[in-house]
Amino acid sequence: MNGRSTLNRLLLAISGLVLLGGGLLVLAAALDLYRRLHVVPPTGWPLTSHHEVLLSNADRIRWSDQGWWWWPAVIAGLTVVTALALLWLLAQFTRQRPTSVHLGGTPPPDGVELRGRALSDAVAAEASALPGVGRAGAHMTGRPVHPRLDLAVTLTDHATPAPVLRALCHGPVAHARESTGLSELPVRARFDVGRHKARRVE
Repeated sequence: MNGRSTLNRLLLAISGLVLLGGGLLVLAAALDLYRRLHVVPPTGWPLTSHHEVLLSNADRIRWSDQGWWWWPAVIAGLTVVTALALLWLLAQFTRQRPTSVHLGGTPPPDGVELRGRALSDAVAAEASALPGVGRAGAHMTGRPVHPRLDLAVTLTDHATPAPVLRALCHGPVAHARESTGLSELPVRARFDVGRHKARRVE
């Protein structure tokens, strides 16, 4: 799991817990569960009865009397949260893909670079020709000096992942590492099974 996936799952988990907690509070008050279940909520617990509202007149007056700086501060805080949420959303649609790969790792001043798209196409073409592979796709991600190879492989009807994985490691992946001269080329492979029509048994 990369850093982006970890951050996404953490943010989604926190957002989900906050929304779930708020929804349960509103639901408990709307159904009057505290009275029906004979449960005494803690002192100051919000929404303990279906007659209560989320923001009473007293609360509105109290927050309005905080001074001229209160509402501008609230608006500024909400604006920052909205901007961060939009940036996070836009980041999900942009994948970091190197336009070129530095052959041999950190290049010298006159080093040779290989286009990331060319390497991806070569790996995908070689992987597609392997037995048991219906189609394959490859993408280079990461930085030019530390690239990573992502493979998406669709297996044929009767293929099993283990032999195909071994063929990938000894074939396209090994050739990609040899051709680039990189000491490390992390690879992530995702396998899928192609759809096929049901066969009639007679």
